[in-house]
Amino acid sequence: MADTLTVHRAGLSVVQDLGRLGRSRYGLPVNGALDQYSARVANVLTGNDEGAPLLEITALGFACTPSAEVLIAVTGAPAEITVDDVPRPRWEPVVVRAGETIRVTRIRHGLRVYLAVHGSVESPYLLGSCAPDTILGFGRTLRDGDQLAIRTPFPPVDHPFSDIPLFRLNAPVPRFGESWTIDVTDGPDLAEFGDSAERLFRSEFTVTPQSNHIGLRMRGDVPRRTATGEVLSRGVPVGAVEVPAGDELLVLHRGRGVTAGYPVLAVVTSTGLSALGQARPGQSVRFRRRTVAEAVAAYRTQRADIDSLRTRVRTVFDALTPHPASE
Repeated sequence: MADTLTVHRAGLSVVQDLGRLGRSRYGLPVNGALDQYSARVANVLTGNDEGAPLLEITALGFACTPSAEVLIAVTGAPAEITVDDVPRPRWEPVVVRAGETIRVTRIRHGLRVYLAVHGSVESPYLLGSCAPDTILGFGRTLRDGDQLAIRTPFPPVDHPFSDIPLFRLNAPVPRFGESWTIDVTDGPDLAEFGDSAERLFRSEFTVTPQSNHIGLRMRGDVPRRTATGEVLSRGVPVGAVEVPAGDELLVLHRGRGVTAGYPVLAVVTSTGLSALGQARPGQSVRFRRRTVAEAVAAYRTQRADIDSLRTRVRTVFDALTPHPASE
């Protein structure tokens, strides 16, 4: 019988991965974890592949109990993490005994928390991904009482020195707060806004409650298009900052459709998208202009941080795993 996680309090949680890559040509949104960085790090901390299925917990509390000993890691927005009511650290691997209850409460500053389990969890796949798709009606939204099968049993790694700081992995933790600075590069229709385009970088915008995984709506001093020609429907990237008619900006996220007909003023960078995935309704957002070269450099730095963390995790796992004596 497979080891399981029994969900006691589901809140708003789904089984998630990094998305359905390469399917936009067929008209399918990429979807996947809105904070890709936090999701990747949670999996790396538990020794999983970066793209393995994990739990994405949005805004509300969550609780579950494993049937066997497991190794977990919790990343993403600041939250209270307890195991049988004992506080446990975030952004570090944590061993949980069979029958102990994991609770995630008081999610704050950001919006989403990621919980990875060593070995990952079972989930149905569609075109290479378990990422939910609300248009297709696909994906596993969790409910109280659900049981998630764990793919690979966790071998005990208790070690008398595992609490010594030598074994702290120092995963780089992003900044969370009540306001966000989001990096963007120039969009293809920037020139159509004339001097009005500078409002995007001078103004502060507020995330509205109508925001979701498809796109974030923001109120503020919205730039105005000065060109009068019609904008034809065309392919749009994840992160497109669109200016529809009205008083809101629309920033497309990972659940966006693949075509649209609004002018694109800017495009959020890869690193900026993860931060934007944590922006809560009511929080303020400022946009910061970056060149493509600067955006690529920031992404490479983030990738290097994850690769370095993976190396440290492997070193610790090797140190804690018993090796047979040589003959």
